[in-house]
Amino acid sequence: MLTKMWRGISDWYDRHYLATLVITTSAFVLQIFHLYWLFTAVILLKLTGESYFVFPESLTIVYVIADYLEVPALISTTLLYIADLRKGPKTKAILYIFLLNTQWLHLFWITDAIVVQTLSATSVIAWNSAIAWVAILIDYLEVPVIFEMFRKIYDQRAEISHRVRVRLAGTAN
Repeated sequence: MLTKMWRGISDWYDRHYLATLVITTSAFVLQIFHLYWLFTAVILLKLTGESYFVFPESLTIVYVIADYLEVPALISTTLLYIADLRKGPKTKAILYIFLLNTQWLHLFWITDAIVVQTLSATSVIAWNSAIAWVAILIDYLEVPVIFEMFRKIYDQRAEISHRVRVRLAGTAN
C-alpha cells in the first residue's frame, strides 16, 4: 500500500515538476530575506554592536511568517530530490536532502528566538552561545540548495517560458 501511495506521489511530482520547482524556489526566495535578517540584525549586531537591518522592526511578524514558509519548501524540495533518486543514486541529491533536513533540527530545537535571546544576553534560559552559533550555521546550510534550485530554474527557463505562454494564450481565447 505504501509503495502504491509513494508511486502516486512521485508520478504527480514527475507530471508537475516545473510548477513544483518554481513554487518551491519562490518559497526559498523568502528564506534569502530571512538569512539577510539573520546576518544583518543578529550576527552583525553581535560582532559589531550595531544592527544593519534596514527594514522596520514593527514588521517582525511578517519576517517570522516568511521564515515558516520554509516548512512547505523543505518538504517539497525533499520530495523533489527523492523523486530524483528514483532515477538512480546521486550523491548531490543525497547531500542536499541531508542539508535540507538539518533545518528541522533548527526549526524545532533551536529557534531564532533562542538565537536572538542568547546572543543578546537577555535569555530566560542560559543557552550556551556556541549552541546559538550552531543554529545559525544550520540555517545557512540551505544556501547551496537554494542556489541549486535557482540553477534548475535557469536550466528549465525555456520550457517554463513556453508553458507560461501556452497557458496565457489558452486563457486569452
